[in-house]
Amino acid sequence: MMENFNALVDGLPPSLIYLLIAALVFAEAALFFGFVFPGETAIVVGGVLASQDKLSLPLLLVISVVAAVAGDSVGYEIGRRYGTRLLETRAMSKHRAKVHKAQDLIRRRGAFAVFIGRFTALLRALMPALVGSSRLPYSKFLLFNVIGGVVWVLTFTLGGFFAGEAFDHAAKLAGRGLAIGLAVAAVVALVVWSVRKHRREADEEAEVEAEEAAEEAAEGALERTRP
Repeated sequence: MMENFNALVDGLPPSLIYLLIAALVFAEAALFFGFVFPGETAIVVGGVLASQDKLSLPLLLVISVVAAVAGDSVGYEIGRRYGTRLLETRAMSKHRAKVHKAQDLIRRRGAFAVFIGRFTALLRALMPALVGSSRLPYSKFLLFNVIGGVVWVLTFTLGGFFAGEAFDHAAKLAGRGLAIGLAVAAVVALVVWSVRKHRREADEEAEVEAEEAAEEAAEGALERTRP
């Protein structure tokens, strides 16, 4: 996915790259685009491009933070307005385990759940709307939204920036062929980890759905036995 995004922005003028990164980060929670494309991929690639002097790192950080905070604020407003109807949408019903996990996190942690959820792809897409539907005051949400957005953007953008610099340094020391080989190995390891993570999440969702089905069956049997 990261390679596809890198290929997409290759050759584009910096202004369009900034706009594309901002749009992806904004849409992650505002339009639930995080179900399809994690925003962190965009800012990591942005960091790599900044290490190659194709983008300004300070400007990239500012744009990404603003887009993240604004996108989550829109997601919060959607949850506040539509509430429980939001949970009946197809996007939400397909990720029941994550929804339940997010709701439990909100009950236990309150506004701090916004910060915690920022660092998990699906929770990052779900959390603002679920917090909005829980009627948590916007002032509390905004505080942790800003803190989480700043920490998240700094972590992944600078991670991409230093990874890009490390690649260039390795290419100079060991030759570009070896550096590319190491980069490919790192990407393969990341893909394997991502696939296993998604499988684990799918298994968790399947377990939740099985438990819900069993509970519904038990309730139905109990109703039938009542006089």
